[in-house]
Amino acid sequence: MEVLPPGLGAAGAAILVVASFCTSALTAAFGLGGGLSLLAVMTVFLPVAVLIPLHGIVQLASNGGRVIIQRRGVAWAALPPFLLGGAIGALIGARFVVALPESALQISIGLFILLVTFVPIPRLGMLGFAGFALTGAVTTFLSMFFGATAPIMAALFAQTFKARETVVATLAAVTAIQHALKAVAFFAMGIVLWPYAALLLAMIVTGFLGTLAGTALLRRLDERYFRVMLRTILAILALDLVRRGVLGLL
Repeated sequence: MEVLPPGLGAAGAAILVVASFCTSALTAAFGLGGGLSLLAVMTVFLPVAVLIPLHGIVQLASNGGRVIIQRRGVAWAALPPFLLGGAIGALIGARFVVALPESALQISIGLFILLVTFVPIPRLGMLGFAGFALTGAVTTFLSMFFGATAPIMAALFAQTFKARETVVATLAAVTAIQHALKAVAFFAMGIVLWPYAALLLAMIVTGFLGTLAGTALLRRLDERYFRVMLRTILAILALDLVRRGVLGLL
């Protein structure tokens, strides 16, 4: 019985398993960056047909584990409206095709992240149910066509919540919701992932261990250092989005 899927060697599988640990630790400590990093590594070793579903399931498990470990920091009141808005966004996204070219979308999202990161905005908590519901709808809708929605939520949450633990834990919770909605859509489409079951299990286990390591680092971080690092990561991701969008238009 073959443990590894066809076309994936032991060395490639080992790299993916280690990458799951490292990227989960990064996200657990700073709230984001790990998902996109893991996707970049997985792109090298896995076929496009299963890349996004596999990445989504690994991220669902990673974020779910982070919610369990960091549950005391989750702003639970934000989750019901986000789930409602997210379900609406996923339903709309599944029925319509975005007319905006991908390059223009990348530039728009990158500039929006920079704006939200460095310009004060009304906190979502002040907007109440509607603010979190709208965030869930818009970001989940975008995630159906474009994967870089975590930086948008991170930028919004960084201005909404004062405690770094709340920023990271709540981001994990809403990201888990998005990946769960997408996973349901993938399985409904009949995508078969059984050949990758052993790899998925290994990546989920090391991802959970990475979450433990990253959470320990988060608890030791100085609040000011955390804010600086979060803004730095957001700025780098946003500028990279703008760069890719501009190159796509040339």
